[in-house]
Amino acid sequence: MTFLLVALCGGLGAATRFVVDELFRGRWAHEFPVATVAINVSGSGLLGLLTGASLYLDLPSGWLLVAGTGFCGGYTTFSTATVETVRLAQAGEYGLAAANAFGALALALGAVAAGIAVVWLLA
Repeated sequence: MTFLLVALCGGLGAATRFVVDELFRGRWAHEFPVATVAINVSGSGLLGLLTGASLYLDLPSGWLLVAGTGFCGGYTTFSTATVETVRLAQAGEYGLAAANAFGALALALGAVAAGIAVVWLLA
């Protein structure tokens, strides 16, 4: 049963990513992949909230597995971020490529920490 829930939430996360990606791409036509960064940072923040809830509010581990692995795993996208970084580098946009790789990583880690901290403060 858990496997099916993880798979279902993974599909839901991927569908949500598609919608969010389209919303960003329709508004910002720029070579820097803002949509992917926003998706990965928001997904990391959600994973931080879930982890914080598991640590400080006794969220059942099944919820963390299904929502964290399923939804957040389907929603965030490391492969797209990597391809977009390589494309920026191939186009000679080395600064943007570095910003996409390292800036997005820093923002995602910060979002996870912020999510955990928010739950810690509320607990």
